[in-house]
Amino acid sequence: MNQQFIFPNYSFRTKSTSRGTEIWDEARKKWILLTPEELVRQHMVRYLIEGLGYPLGRIAVEYTLKVVGLTKRADIIVFDAQGRPFMLVECKAPQIPVSQATFDQAARYNLTLEVPYLVVTNGMEIFAAEIFIEQKKWEFLKEIPFSK
Repeated sequence: MNQQFIFPNYSFRTKSTSRGTEIWDEARKKWILLTPEELVRQHMVRYLIEGLGYPLGRIAVEYTLKVVGLTKRADIIVFDAQGRPFMLVECKAPQIPVSQATFDQAARYNLTLEVPYLVVTNGMEIFAAEIFIEQKKWEFLKEIPFSK
């Protein structure tokens, strides 16, 4: 777990099992196999909580949704104080470059959710965009919005 990310250096609970190394997921309240993408996801969740002030209770990991009749899973959904989806975060493993395809995947998920903010990261880079649903446009942000 000594991957260098753009996130602060968080520590996590891990254990070795017959499946490999597992990491404790505070949001899902269970042990998860530690893959490179999962490590990025766990760092992002911790950053949302500790860096941006989002309560853990408003964060869902591996959130199931229907996209054009297909069941998909968004990596992280952050809900606003009224319980509405507010931000969608798509995580990739560090060796996977953040590309247009990554944004396209998040945008497809957003057809269902219609969140005002999309974030994509591979732990090495992070990009955030504000989505203007009515105008069918978006713009990149300099930083991820803080919790309100």
